[in-house]
Amino acid sequence: MFLLSGCKYRFKFSLNQNSLLIYYLIFIFISSQTILKLKKLLKNTTMSDKVKFELEFVIQASPQLLYQYISTPSGLSEWYADNVNSRGEIFTFIWDGSEERAKLLKRKSEEFVKLAWEENEDGSFFEMRIIVDEITKDVSLFITDFAEEDEVDEAKMLWENQVSDLKQVLGST
Repeated sequence: MFLLSGCKYRFKFSLNQNSLLIYYLIFIFISSQTILKLKKLLKNTTMSDKVKFELEFVIQASPQLLYQYISTPSGLSEWYADNVNSRGEIFTFIWDGSEERAKLLKRKSEEFVKLAWEENEDGSFFEMRIIVDEITKDVSLFITDFAEEDEVDEAKMLWENQVSDLKQVLGST
């Protein structure tokens, strides 16, 4: 008699040809379940490696105009990347000949755009949200993004430079 025990599985069987087949199938099942659990755990821990950060920039432009610059390929090409193309929900950003693709996760006209880089499988995203102060009517661009802990300052500086370019395009400097 042989005893096979896993995390919460315990099997007892005698060794014959049918038993070996059953043992093999059980082993494959338990292994595949364990691998799936490990993948899920690794995916969840990968997200924790990135730090969420938020930035706010006052923009002197109407929410309607600003939305065009954060949501359309032609608008994004003016300040965010050298060129931007889109096909459905997929945006292709081009910088110095290299391409990165992002999927449009969600958008609401004149309010926000939320995208995720295709290469990231960690649940991170970046969002550009337009906020209008109810009292002063000031328009702000609120950025939410994720970066590795040791790259947060660099990512913030990149956004500051990009938004500075956006302000120049809008005449909001």
